Amino acid sequence: MSNFVSSSIGKKFFMSITGFFLMMFLLVHLSINLLLIFDDSGELFNMGAHFMGTNPLIRIVEPILAIGFILHMAYAVYLTWQNMKARPVDYKQVNQKEASTWASRNMFVLGLLITSFLVLHIMNFYWKLKIEKSVGLVMVSGAEMHDAYTLVAGLFKSSLAYDLVYIFGAIVLGIHLTHGFWSAFQTMGWSGNLWRKRIEFVGNVFAIIIAIGFSIIPLYFIIRF
Repeated sequence: MSNFVSSSIGKKFFMSITGFFLMMFLLVHLSINLLLIFDDSGELFNMGAHFMGTNPLIRIVEPILAIGFILHMAYAVYLTWQNMKARPVDYKQVNQKEASTWASRNMFVLGLLITSFLVLHIMNFYWKLKIEKSVGLVMVSGAEMHDAYTLVAGLFKSSLAYDLVYIFGAIVLGIHLTHGFWSAFQTMGWSGNLWRKRIEFVGNVFAIIIAIGFSIIPLYFIIRF
């Protein structure tokens, strides 16, 4: 078992598992965030954020998610380094542009951009909400909870620069997923020609949903306010 974990195949396997987990989180996160544009009073989003912050299962999953992301990035760094070492330099190489997609050739760079955006996102929202606890409280349906809507919507309303960065981050994430989705299934053994075409199609649809879904939120505040 230890040999499998330390092997290149083992690291790709765990990278796929963490990738699946992170993709499921993206769907949940997007579902909650879309509440921002369906209720300008903020009650729906505050209820969703309160549920995510107080639900026992979510609170258990949260640190696991953080560990999963760290492992995902660590494996990406290791595999990129291994590929660089193994890359032939002394003889003619296959034209990579014909053999692979742009996203597959630049997954590491895309990952670094996503990580940079995530750090910015955490500093603006998670840190203030969970660490500093500088967010005010409101009453929603008889329950006291943090006014996460004012924090999140306030930044979207006041900062066009952040809106554009957020849209850029969503697009980069979508591009990353066009290859990452299929690659995760390939590592799990679903690599036949028939399944590959189907999974690539589903992966592209998933990537478009994620990219457009997250982009709609800042666009809504740009247009609405």
